[in-house]
Amino acid sequence: MKVITDEGCCQYEQPGHPERPQRVSGTLLRLRAQQRLPIQWAEPGECSDAQILRAHFPYLLKGLEAGQPFDEDTPCHEGIGRFARRSAGAALAAARAAQEEGGAFSLMRPPGHHALRGRPMGFCYLNNMAIAVLDALARGAGPVAVLDFDVHHGNGTEAILLNEPGTSFYSIHQAPCYPGTGTRNVGKNCYNFPLPPRTPRAEYRQSFQSALEHLAAGKPGIIGVSAGFDAYARDPLAEMTLEAEDYHWMGAQLRALGIPAFSLLEGGYSDDLPELVLAYLCGLQGV
Repeated sequence: MKVITDEGCCQYEQPGHPERPQRVSGTLLRLRAQQRLPIQWAEPGECSDAQILRAHFPYLLKGLEAGQPFDEDTPCHEGIGRFARRSAGAALAAARAAQEEGGAFSLMRPPGHHALRGRPMGFCYLNNMAIAVLDALARGAGPVAVLDFDVHHGNGTEAILLNEPGTSFYSIHQAPCYPGTGTRNVGKNCYNFPLPPRTPRAEYRQSFQSALEHLAAGKPGIIGVSAGFDAYARDPLAEMTLEAEDYHWMGAQLRALGIPAFSLLEGGYSDDLPELVLAYLCGLQGV
């Protein structure tokens, strides 16, 4: 398993904010200490303005670089444009690894799936997944499908990829929940699987399998996974019921498709995040 990371992404924080450096630093400690899963470590690549601007309006990029105020959930940390660009660079590297080597996991922050073309939101500044998908298409990759299992709907990814040729988007998420979108399918290529709070684990798995069946029917060449771990039963920001073994199972289901896939860390705010990530990666690798 290739894991792309940069400990420099832990250098910004806001006291009390759930999107905290320990999400990555604690997961790194756990992955380095375990012996169950062989890991090949790699660093993020570069992310150019041209790659970002396939997914975002120029004024968003300028606002990041200028330190423009955003919202309370998405504060303008010093140097946040640099951190966001580094996270997007890791997503690009993960997508290339999927195309060339079979897959990778980006263990970075900030996350990205709420960022819209023209506005950061929901702890997200640049939409890492959309940037990676559009770059893969520009490099001649076959159809790219996105599976988003963060407990919050990936509204930014959906909005950017809506009706984009060669792409499809599938989101499994709690509803009602932030950001209030994802209650129905939209456009020609965006499919949503909303679930009520406290959905039993068996029912969640049924919805996950349904989403995978729809995804596989489109015969994508690559799958991009927005891997959020906040549908976990003890996550503080949502009301779902999953356990670590469910994330292992999800990884195994993705592996069984036999389609190259790359995964990007999105949400997941419990202290158990390191164990959830490890379980998912072990499922992906069949261990």
